[in-house]
Amino acid sequence: MFNAEPFPVFVAAPPRPHDLAALNLRHTEALRIMPSALNRSAAFEQLALPLFASLYNHAHWLTRNPSEAEDLVQETFTKALRAFDSFQHDTNFKAWIFRILRNTFLTTRAGIAAARTVFLEDHPDTLDTTASGPTPEDTLIRLDNEAALHTALEQLQPLLREALFLCDVEEIKYKDIALILDVPIGTVMSRISRARRTLRQLLQPHLGESL
Repeated sequence: MFNAEPFPVFVAAPPRPHDLAALNLRHTEALRIMPSALNRSAAFEQLALPLFASLYNHAHWLTRNPSEAEDLVQETFTKALRAFDSFQHDTNFKAWIFRILRNTFLTTRAGIAAARTVFLEDHPDTLDTTASGPTPEDTLIRLDNEAALHTALEQLQPLLREALFLCDVEEIKYKDIALILDVPIGTVMSRISRARRTLRQLLQPHLGESL
């Protein structure tokens, strides 16, 4: 028979009192922070996830590229979550995150080029800002030829198309659009007015005199 030697058992030394106190402090702090971080993330997701499709659509209008639009939305979500503590919960979250998306876009090469463009409609005193007649949303309901509508929208100047998109597709109020675009509310009204007039002119051949 073999003389089996006992298998060595390693027992960790008990923590010293001051180490134990430090460990308990770190554990308590972790327990305090974790629920807060989880609640913060859950609150953000509850507000942001329903807006994903709208953000992507707007990002696509801005970038003109599906892949770049996806990257833009992903970066927007990352920045928005990081800055969520600064969001004032009695304000419009949709306007807040749309502004982050637009500001993120403006840091890209295409966004920098777009930001340098200045149109006549940025000077409300030179234009009639009253938007009369049916809105493009009304036109969309009546127009069977979606390709014609898309073509007409593509022909709008970028700043006009963006303001129109935010107002008539996303149904964001003028004051919140002004926040998103970082322009006076009069400029918003001017861009939307001109966008609607231009769109009606472009769609006139498809809808006849009733437009």
